[in-house]
Amino acid sequence: MPELPDITIYLEALESRIVGQPLERARIVSPSLLRTVDPPLSAAEGRRVVGLRRLGKRIVWEMEGEIFLVFHLMIAGRFKWRPKGTRPPAKVGLASFDFPSGTLLLTEASPKKRASLHIVAGEAGLAAHDPGGLDVLAADVEAFRMRLESQSHTLKRALTDPRLFDGIGNAYSDEILHAAKLSPFQLSTKLSDEEVARLHGATQRTLREWIDRLRKEARGDFPKKVTAFRKEMAVHGKYKEPCPVCGSPVQRIRYAANEANYCATCQTGGRVLADRSLSRLLKADWPRSLEEWEAKIGG
Repeated sequence: MPELPDITIYLEALESRIVGQPLERARIVSPSLLRTVDPPLSAAEGRRVVGLRRLGKRIVWEMEGEIFLVFHLMIAGRFKWRPKGTRPPAKVGLASFDFPSGTLLLTEASPKKRASLHIVAGEAGLAAHDPGGLDVLAADVEAFRMRLESQSHTLKRALTDPRLFDGIGNAYSDEILHAAKLSPFQLSTKLSDEEVARLHGATQRTLREWIDRLRKEARGDFPKKVTAFRKEMAVHGKYKEPCPVCGSPVQRIRYAANEANYCATCQTGGRVLADRSLSRLLKADWPRSLEEWEAKIGG
């Protein structure tokens, strides 16, 4: 799923291509994409794009007259910039948006079709789509601490909860926790002052470094490779590969449709939390979600 760094680069690419331009035509080819009917999508046609925003992992187009298009790409949704008039590809195409400067395609390489588009009117309608997460790049350490300690969760779950923190998902939470040298399953209310400061610094540093990396990779072009699995990442998607810091094999815990990747040497004092001794002990009770994990370790 595109996270804060990827969304930032999308917004920068869209800024130079569609802001100030009228949306000449919008064509929805997958009925599952459009989740609202009032106002209709046709209300945005003919209006100029006057601004772009990010709400968590959502991309927002502000049109003239306070009409907002709210895109959630979910796991497999992607934008592609093409010459004007390009039609959406047959199997993965969701929609096309024609501007004087070109056509923006929205695709989704998944049969589940989870990507969504909401059309809303006014700031109040837009606010309903804001999960309320803290802007981690703008927050000082005290604001970060207050949000982190507002609920007792594992660090992995806290960082990826859109109601707590803004724009962090499965991939970058792994990278942040590795950089902070903290276990993904340490409880958010059990950190020392030094650990909170370390996590805050690692969060800002990791996200900024990846924004810069992706910006350099795009080189002003529209981003073509938006993926959660990158060879430069330290632990995410690197199960059994050597940790770039200590050389120990990266460990993994799978739960439901997600996973946590970590280095036991760097993050858990050498303790392997993955499906070995603990999973054998728990057997059928091995947690299927972070909530279940928290219940087991928190009592």
